Amino acid sequence: MPFGCVTLGDKKNYNQPSEVTDRYDLGQVIKTEEFCEIFRAKDKTTGKLHTCKKFQKRDGRKVRKAAKNEIGILKMVKHPNILQLVDVFVTRKEYFIFLELATGREVFDWILDQGYYSERDTSNVVRQVLEAVAYLHSLKIVHRNLKLENLVYYNRLKNSKIVISDFHLAKLENGLIKEPCGTPEYLAPEVVGRQRYGRPVDCWAIGVIMYILLSGNPPFYEEVEEDDYENHDKNLFRKILAGDYEFDSPYWDDISQAAKDLVTRLMEVEQDQRITAEEAISHEWISGNAASDKNIKDGVCAQIEKNFARAKWKTVVLPQPQMAVPPQPLMGASPQPPMGASPQPPMGVSPQPPTGVLLQPLMGEPHQPQKRAPCPLLKAVSHWPPRQLPPLSRLWPSRTAQPQGAQQARLHPLVKGKRLRAMPRSLGGWRPAEQ
Repeated sequence: MPFGCVTLGDKKNYNQPSEVTDRYDLGQVIKTEEFCEIFRAKDKTTGKLHTCKKFQKRDGRKVRKAAKNEIGILKMVKHPNILQLVDVFVTRKEYFIFLELATGREVFDWILDQGYYSERDTSNVVRQVLEAVAYLHSLKIVHRNLKLENLVYYNRLKNSKIVISDFHLAKLENGLIKEPCGTPEYLAPEVVGRQRYGRPVDCWAIGVIMYILLSGNPPFYEEVEEDDYENHDKNLFRKILAGDYEFDSPYWDDISQAAKDLVTRLMEVEQDQRITAEEAISHEWISGNAASDKNIKDGVCAQIEKNFARAKWKTVVLPQPQMAVPPQPLMGASPQPPMGASPQPPMGVSPQPPTGVLLQPLMGEPHQPQKRAPCPLLKAVSHWPPRQLPPLSRLWPSRTAQPQGAQQARLHPLVKGKRLRAMPRSLGGWRPAEQ
């Protein structure tokens, strides 16, 4: 049977655990993500190495949904810049997803290790990502979690290709999508604003990636006091909604006008006016000779090391199982406890925040966030544990005098005068402030 697996949703014919171990040698856990454990696996017949992602069904409906979703999407795609599905096994207790093994470095590693780095190198990376995304969009697939962490080099050869990974949030665009999800710094304005959205969110994320690769800085950030979580997220989202970013000097002084033009078109606030992936491939900075050959490594690397703290963001630190997560977080559904023993974080390094998970409604009762050390990944990154914005009455008291249970349009809490239609709470709709 193709991929060694039954049809998804079949509750009678499961693979036996022995079928997995008879075909593959599973090594130790090399990484734990929000929904799964990742192993390195060896095919006993061919001796070829693969990546294995194991999802435990007992960890909840969201984990099961993520596994089924990733399997379904990966079975549909075949592209040189997308990690390909190799095998799938579904037992009564687990999902095993076997993928191609990418042995190359992450993009940040590659940049920091180069002796010479220019716009032309960035253009080559962005072109490959655009080609993969244009392919996905041709199938009406929205990735929804494009970010630098999900871009890796396939191998360590000099001219290795870039591959995109992590498809558990990808979704078929059968009509516009409602539920907000993704990683905060890469979210498009329509996602932050709780509007219906589609494929343009991937193009916005590519614009954010391109901005970081050319300057070493994130386009949206908010420097506030360490414990001022509430204002940090509120101001960050306001900037995203307004498209409030700049080509700051001196970081952008040596960057070509063509590069700035493409970033601007990818990060267009109005999604219906945003350039598509197919159109971006034809832009002169991608397909022409507009990308500069000037060495920008020193400036970019200095900012990467400053903003992303290389020695720390390379360390995989997992949330501890005993950590209490407040109900209804602002960023991300409560992650499942790691499967298996979690390593203790090094001294002075806080656990990594969860990324790329479904967003919960922005509104809710306030709670006191737990104090922690500054996030080592990015100044603008959401903090761990997640937290939520204050009730609407604390932001604009005059705008909360609504009858209890009223289903009329609600004022958006982040942008004055912006109204959104009330939706059921199950879809992340607004709740009346009086409740």
